Amino acid sequence: MGAKKMSKKIFDYRVLSRTAKSPVFSTISFAAIFFIIYADSLMSSISIGPADLGSKAIFGAPEAPTEAKAETRSTLPTITPVAKQEKVAEVESESVDPLIPPSNITRKERIAWFRRKLPELEILNSNDISKKFHGRILEFYNNECTVQFFMTWLSPAKTFGPREFLAMDTLFKANPRACLTIVSHTMDSVHGYTILKPLLDLGYKVLAITPDLPFLVKNTPAEPWLDEMKSGRRDPGYIPLSINLSNLVRVAMLYKYGGTYLDSDFIILKDFEGLRNAVGAQSVDEATNQWTRINGAVMIFDMNHPILLDFLREFATTFNGNKWGHNGPYLVSRVMERVGNTPGYNITILPPRAFYPVDWIKIRRLFRKPANEAESRWVEETLAGLTESYALHLWNKRSRNLIVEDGSVMDRLISEQCVVCQRINHS
Repeated sequence: MGAKKMSKKIFDYRVLSRTAKSPVFSTISFAAIFFIIYADSLMSSISIGPADLGSKAIFGAPEAPTEAKAETRSTLPTITPVAKQEKVAEVESESVDPLIPPSNITRKERIAWFRRKLPELEILNSNDISKKFHGRILEFYNNECTVQFFMTWLSPAKTFGPREFLAMDTLFKANPRACLTIVSHTMDSVHGYTILKPLLDLGYKVLAITPDLPFLVKNTPAEPWLDEMKSGRRDPGYIPLSINLSNLVRVAMLYKYGGTYLDSDFIILKDFEGLRNAVGAQSVDEATNQWTRINGAVMIFDMNHPILLDFLREFATTFNGNKWGHNGPYLVSRVMERVGNTPGYNITILPPRAFYPVDWIKIRRLFRKPANEAESRWVEETLAGLTESYALHLWNKRSRNLIVEDGSVMDRLISEQCVVCQRINHS
């Protein structure tokens, strides 16, 4: 261990500078033209994702973009989803995640199921759409982005609801000149474009893009893992493979392009531009001030940072699809403890207040309206304390079904930290 043993001491906070279709109309018949016009009209009237989910979401009037936001319009390329042209029917009809294995089956039965499903799992292979990934993302990032954010979404687009939109909405409030990429083969569709349209209409730079997984892991330690998985010889585990592929994609994206990865269950509170090569501690030992767990829900790294190869190697060599968190947050902690203090890595570990100011056990209270004067004071004190945080993790697994009550901390944050200002009563 010696010099390479990672010191768990929380680094002092420091600010670091960042370097970091035209449609072809057929003239063959009037019917074809009518169909295209009808489809376009239908798209403009499709409800935003939350309405499809039966949410009680109410959209307020969008704020007018600031002068800085308006400038982004002139440099933003046309962000037309590839799938809008090439696979609309397929994506729009989706309703079931094909990466969720049947329950109550043996390991042998699960491997046999996975082998049968392989022809359907486009995410594991390159195709005509995903092969455009590298060129599209380079073009998108050529927009003077102050921060290159990205999220992953490997579930059906219909499940991208109000909570996920809130993460984007608050991101652009705090980072109006940033670029946001949604790495997703399902959001790169008509339905996905409709979800993103309120932000695009305000001039913000957001793009849903179909990933090319073989390209992302090529010449990395994870390439053999993907080859073995595609062969059908490996057990994907009972945890939906989409979760573990998301763990892989986020690290591979950071390695290839650098930037800031975010989970989709955050409220963003501050500009991230000053952060570089940083992760956040989820918990610390109060007696020693040593971190006890690092969480990978936010990761900020330069392109080709060596610890990202360590993450990819750990993913490939210790993969276990039957242990929740093993290939994600626990992986980040294991690697950081083992090699994070390697000379030249220069990684900043931010304290829990940076990204995880409220523990998952206590998150429920943020959704409740104050019942008396003492609770009203607590709401104000909590909001004041959050001014020290870059983001608030909402721990979706614990909070997704909670109602946002009037006057609660969440109610106040949503109304104060938004640009589209979609009111979420229930997600």
